[in-house]
Amino acid sequence: MTFLWTPASLILSLLVLLAGAACCVVSWRRGGRTRAVAALELLRFVLIVLVLVTLNQPELQREVRPDEQPRLVVLHDVSGSMKTRDSAVQSVVSTRQETADGLIRPEVWQPVAQRMQVVFEPFSAAEPIGAGGTDLQSALLAAAERHAGLRGLVVISDGDWNVGEAPAVAASQLRVRGIPIYSVPVGSEQRLPDLILTAADAPTFGVAGKAVRIPFRITSWLPQESSLAVTLTGTQGEPVTKLVRVPGMGQLQDALEWKPTQTGEYTLSLQIPVSDGEIREDNNQLQIPIAVREEELKVLIVESLPRWEYRYLRNALERDPGVDVSCLLLHPDLTENGGGRGYLAAFPEDAQLFEYDVVFLGDVGLGPRGLSVQQCASLKQLVRTQAGGLVFLPGIQGNQNTLVNSELDELLPVVMNTSVSRGRGTTRPGRFALTEAGRRSLLTRLEADDVENEKIWNGLPGFYWYAAAERARAGAQVLATHDSESTAFGRVPLIAARTSGTGKVLYMGSDGAWRWRKGVEDLYHYRFWGQVVRWMAYQRNMSQGESMRLFFSPDRPEAGSAVTLNANVMTAGGEPLREGSVTVQAVAPSGATETIRLAASGQDSWGLFSGDFVPREGGQYILRAACAETGARLEMRMAVVGQEREQVGQPARPDVLREISRMTRGESTDVASVQQLVQRLAAMPEPAPVIVPLRIWSHPLWGGLIIVLLAVFWTGRKFAGLA
Repeated sequence: MTFLWTPASLILSLLVLLAGAACCVVSWRRGGRTRAVAALELLRFVLIVLVLVTLNQPELQREVRPDEQPRLVVLHDVSGSMKTRDSAVQSVVSTRQETADGLIRPEVWQPVAQRMQVVFEPFSAAEPIGAGGTDLQSALLAAAERHAGLRGLVVISDGDWNVGEAPAVAASQLRVRGIPIYSVPVGSEQRLPDLILTAADAPTFGVAGKAVRIPFRITSWLPQESSLAVTLTGTQGEPVTKLVRVPGMGQLQDALEWKPTQTGEYTLSLQIPVSDGEIREDNNQLQIPIAVREEELKVLIVESLPRWEYRYLRNALERDPGVDVSCLLLHPDLTENGGGRGYLAAFPEDAQLFEYDVVFLGDVGLGPRGLSVQQCASLKQLVRTQAGGLVFLPGIQGNQNTLVNSELDELLPVVMNTSVSRGRGTTRPGRFALTEAGRRSLLTRLEADDVENEKIWNGLPGFYWYAAAERARAGAQVLATHDSESTAFGRVPLIAARTSGTGKVLYMGSDGAWRWRKGVEDLYHYRFWGQVVRWMAYQRNMSQGESMRLFFSPDRPEAGSAVTLNANVMTAGGEPLREGSVTVQAVAPSGATETIRLAASGQDSWGLFSGDFVPREGGQYILRAACAETGARLEMRMAVVGQEREQVGQPARPDVLREISRMTRGESTDVASVQQLVQRLAAMPEPAPVIVPLRIWSHPLWGGLIIVLLAVFWTGRKFAGLA
């Protein structure tokens, strides 16, 4: 028995004990010195002793030894990064996985198995990620929860974690529980020589007879510069090849152009040759699915005066075989609208307007010889709910400034200076200056090569008038500015784009693009406006049936990121479906199926139904849309970029393993010293028995004993005739 006493409590107890003994003797003498009184005073003294003992907190301690055999759990990494071939053991280079497999053989741990149970468990990440990710933190905590009598955890891994919380979170909890981590890092900390080919922003569909631009990026981890031939095959024709030079330990971004001649589903293969010294060959090739179809784009041009910009724009689009052009000329000096081939007599009703993919709005505003408030609202609906495109082309008449009072104003990518309604003219020609976003954009790509494209823009004929735009609106992307003129907010924006709802909007602040024909005829002028039309109609034409259109955003979805599905549904009479049940069945490459219910976007949404879902796999998804009310059905394919969490060839991260070993008071050792670690674990002393204290002073029986003795004492006094 032990006591939790202090010098003060001990002295106080002795003084009380002596005082109590004296009181008992005095009471015995006063009571006639009989045996009965002597027994009562003896009982009083015993009670005083018991109370003083209680105040000094007596405890009984007993040893408890575990009944179960102690365990050692060996966790070995089976994630994708373990396929990297950079683990050298006895001058033999093998994959990290092969090295780990050699360390989990039972005979390696035989010395430890004689004293404790050794359990081998693989880990990576939970489904649906699986071997495509590493969740080290969850693996550590799960092992500690599953196994009782755990003496320690051995972790064999490259230390690369990319799912879940940091392993240090689990290490801090294991330290509190007294479970050490013994880590064995595998793999090299140095990045091995390799060439990696990746593609970005490749389109999901192309048009027969039109060039398709396929950007690519090559990352080099070779010490020297490499000359490579990038080859595109699967084109149902001659392969497309481009020679490039990739700097050592650097990156190259470039693009190939391919002009398909036939419609259909293509699976293109983009590849680079394997260089000497590369550790991997599987990342030198990419599969790019793309659908090629015939093009039928409908474009409407609305203008007031037939200025030169309008004439050459109309001529360029009419000569494009994939574009059907309609024009509406609202001449201010005529009582009737302009007529002739391809001209409309009046602004189209909503049902006809929503058939157009892109609308060019020239020097037109609100008024009797312009647009009505309802027509502006219809154009807004075309953009926001029908995935249409709208191009603002202001002119010297300044009519577009009256649109600030209409619903079209919020679509405009720039803020106009209404005090300079007719814009600004110059005697010296101004020029376009591409911004950083403009250098990357497909809209301003007049030549495939970045340097040549910059030269072309710098050499384009200048313009002598531009609209008075103050600045870009929030969310807009400025592609080109004036090369010299500025406002209080910076250079004057001349070309700006933005998305609005499901559609796209472009602002062109100069009417001098027709001058680009000087010396080169229609080369750059036709190319620019052709790219604008196709960029704006891209989403809208992903998949279209007689009464339903299905499209998604972003254009190139990634696994693990949300995708918005949009469907425009019309009734048999051509009216938009206001309410209904629209579902999309998404079939993953593995065959897993998910049903997404699209919700109506509102009474004024003109048949727009939207819903979100998150693709979990990379590859080709099949989307099957159906509407219960109209019976319409539509099927399309969606290419999802796989999210590669596990990168084969990435350097190992032994610092992560060393840190969690240090935090839990374990140790970290290399592969060559595993046998020494095994011997140290086998020589670990038996765990000390657990001391379980029995607190007598707070036990109910102890308190009950004192109460019973007090009752006996007071009852005895009554029988003895004492007060």
